[in-house]
Amino acid sequence: MTRETGVVAGSDGVAAPSPGADSRPGPVVRFATETTSYGASNQQVVELMKPSAPVVCHGVVVLVHGGYWRAKSDRSLMSDLAADLLSRGWSVCNVEYRRTSNGGGWPQTGNDVRAGFETARIFAREQGDNFPLIAIGHSVGGQLALLGADLLDAVVALAPVTDVARTEREGLGEGAAVEFMGTLSSEDPAAYRQASPIRQLPANVPVLVVHGDNDSRVPLEHSQDYVRAARELGGDVELDVVRGLSHLEAIDPQSGHWQEVLRWIEGFAVSFPNAQICVNRGMDNDAKRADRWLRKEGS
Repeated sequence: MTRETGVVAGSDGVAAPSPGADSRPGPVVRFATETTSYGASNQQVVELMKPSAPVVCHGVVVLVHGGYWRAKSDRSLMSDLAADLLSRGWSVCNVEYRRTSNGGGWPQTGNDVRAGFETARIFAREQGDNFPLIAIGHSVGGQLALLGADLLDAVVALAPVTDVARTEREGLGEGAAVEFMGTLSSEDPAAYRQASPIRQLPANVPVLVVHGDNDSRVPLEHSQDYVRAARELGGDVELDVVRGLSHLEAIDPQSGHWQEVLRWIEGFAVSFPNAQICVNRGMDNDAKRADRWLRKEGS
C-alpha cells in the first residue's frame, strides 16, 4: 500500500471544476491518496482519493475505465474525471483490473472489478459515515459496473457495452469480445450471457446511461435496447442521448453532458438515507439541497 497527498487545482492554484462544467468557486482542494491491492497481480489495485477539509464528501464515486478489455488502456483514462470529482467534494476510487494479455478475460476481469467494489465499500465505511457508493464506468467499464450493481448504490454507465454477444457478432472493437471471452458466442452462449448486462436484468439500483449519437465504438442502439429491456422489467433506468458526443468525449469533464451526470449523482446523494450528514458538517449549499430533497422524499 502506498500513500501520498496532492492538490487538485486550476492554473491559478485554486480548486476549479473543469472548464465548461458547472463552476463553483472554492479553496484549494487538497486530497489524500493511497493505492491498495485486492489481489496478487500488480493490476489488482484501487487508487483511493479523499479530499481534505474544508471540502466535505457527498459520497464515494468508484471509476471503472474502458478500452475493450485490452491491457494498453488503464485507469489513467479516468484521471480527468477523478480530478473534477475531487474538486467538487467527492471521494474517488479508481479501479484497475486485469485485462486481456495481463491475466484478465472472463470471468477474471469481472471478478476483479467486483473485488475493487468491495474495497471501495470498505473505504466508504472507514470514513465514518454511510456515504453512497456510486460507480461511473465507461465503455466496457460501464459493462463491468452494471454487472457489479448489486455491490453499489447507483451506477452511471457512459457509452457502455451491454451485450457482449452482440459486440462479437457486429465485430466491434476489432474482435475484442472473442479475445476477452476466449471463445465464440456460438460455442459458449452461457458465458456470454453472464458477461452481458442486458442478460442480467434488472440491476436493482438506479442507473443513468449516457450515450452519444456520434459513437463509432459502441453504437447508441446498444444502450437504447438495454434501457428498453431494463424498463420492461421494472428497472429504474434513465437514458441521456447526447447529440454529437463521441465515444471518448464521454469521459471528458469539459463536455456538456458531464454537468448532467454531476446533477444526477448529487441528486442521488442528497436523497440517500444519510443525506443529513451534509447538514451536520456545515456545507450550506448542500444543506439547502438536502433539505429540498428530504422534504420531497417525505411528501
